[in-house]
Amino acid sequence: MKHLEGAVAVITGAASGIGRGTAQAFAERGMRLVLADIEPAALHKVVAEFEAKGVSVVSSCVDVSDANAVDSLADFAYASFGQVNVVCNNAGVIENNLAIWEYSTDDWNWVLGINLMGVAHGIRSFVPRMIDGGEPGHVVNTASFGGLICGSATPIYIASKHAVVAMSESLYHDLKARGSKLNASVLCPGWVRTSIVESDRNRNNAPPLSEKLSRTRQRFQQGVNTGIDPHEVGAMVVDGIIEERFYLHTHPEWLDQVSARFDAIKDGKSPALCRIPNPKK
Repeated sequence: MKHLEGAVAVITGAASGIGRGTAQAFAERGMRLVLADIEPAALHKVVAEFEAKGVSVVSSCVDVSDANAVDSLADFAYASFGQVNVVCNNAGVIENNLAIWEYSTDDWNWVLGINLMGVAHGIRSFVPRMIDGGEPGHVVNTASFGGLICGSATPIYIASKHAVVAMSESLYHDLKARGSKLNASVLCPGWVRTSIVESDRNRNNAPPLSEKLSRTRQRFQQGVNTGIDPHEVGAMVVDGIIEERFYLHTHPEWLDQVSARFDAIKDGKSPALCRIPNPKK
């Protein structure tokens, strides 16, 4: 897509963080917005801010882990604007850091339901209709730098984001093989100033935090707080769509860790222990 003005973008997880920053970047290009989030109060606040600036915007409170809810979001988007040109499957959560065997089935279902199946539902609900529309379009799936490396923290999140990268690559190849006018990208952000550390604020029956997990969360939040602004990420998404780039990296200077991981894969002896670098202050 080379021309964004007047195009319609659907963004999940749009009430905060990268979703909100992307919505802002799209609005600056004159796009019409369909914003979805699970937090109604935060979503209404963002919509009011955009409306005050004259942006054409509608919203829907959506749990992306619910396939029927995402189907309804697609119906709502097409009923509102008659077309969809860009879909950003962005909603995501992260678990508290434990050893991989210490998580409950509920922990796995919660993270994978949003991070993995939320993307799958978005692809299934929107892509066929976008193809049938016959117009140029783009799908952006939010993964993570953690979807390109592996370490010793937040293993459910890491697994989900690796899956999103692979799903996005499959989507790209499927679209190209069929000569579609749609394109695809996978966003792999590093440190970004968001509220993802507090993801369980929207989780039903979230387990209580131990003192140790609370300290771990605080340290992680300190890193997040010194990350880049979400609007900067949104601008990268806009550029990636226009330039038709697949892998969208917010921190390309970290890619030597990806190389180290693949060197270890080729070596075959043991996996590389990659660590997200401490953010520059």
